[in-house]
Amino acid sequence: MPTSSGQAGTRPEDETPPETQFDDMDQQRHAGLLGMWVFLLTELLLFGGLFAAFAILRLQYANVFAEAAHHLDLKLAAINTALLLSSGLTMMLAELAAGARLRKVAVYWLLATILLGLAFLAIKGFEWYSEFRHQLMPVLVLPFRYPGEQPAIAELFFNLYFIATGLHAVHMLVGIAILVVMLALVRRWRRPDRLDRQLHIAGLYWAFIDVVWVFIFTLFYLLRG
Repeated sequence: MPTSSGQAGTRPEDETPPETQFDDMDQQRHAGLLGMWVFLLTELLLFGGLFAAFAILRLQYANVFAEAAHHLDLKLAAINTALLLSSGLTMMLAELAAGARLRKVAVYWLLATILLGLAFLAIKGFEWYSEFRHQLMPVLVLPFRYPGEQPAIAELFFNLYFIATGLHAVHMLVGIAILVVMLALVRRWRRPDRLDRQLHIAGLYWAFIDVVWVFIFTLFYLLRG
């Protein structure tokens, strides 16, 4: 029986049969989740190595790294942290709405997640531009002028900072592209049970992006004492 315009009911024809290599949909769902977890573990090795290198250098050059951290914009980073954590919430709400077959609500929360992600990147771009103007961006053979002591050590800090934030921004762009695709699929609303699985996998990737930023925010911005 049809439901209201904001909600799509579950119909027998919406149920998608499993692929031939799977016994049932549960097995296919678990396989998809396992694949994403394996992928995220490889990404964790990438960021984990970077964070480990930073931790070692932070202990070795504590005073210089602490001083260099004061040249980063803590207020903008805090705003971005709030935006990204909020996007994690909206992504979770989109998953719940899709699971409840609330198509329009799922579209709304997915769009909110995308907009929050774009706002994060816009603020990050402004922060990078400010650091470029102050010649604190030692990338692509750009001039580096550090006003504090031991500029060579401070350059290590900024190199790690731009590598970490740059990699994170790339992952965010990939995540936003995935969410745009999911938004189009949810608007079409074909095979809702399949959309549930796809949204859950996309949500895991977005949650990973959130967690990585929390580590970046803590290591580079907050450890300035």
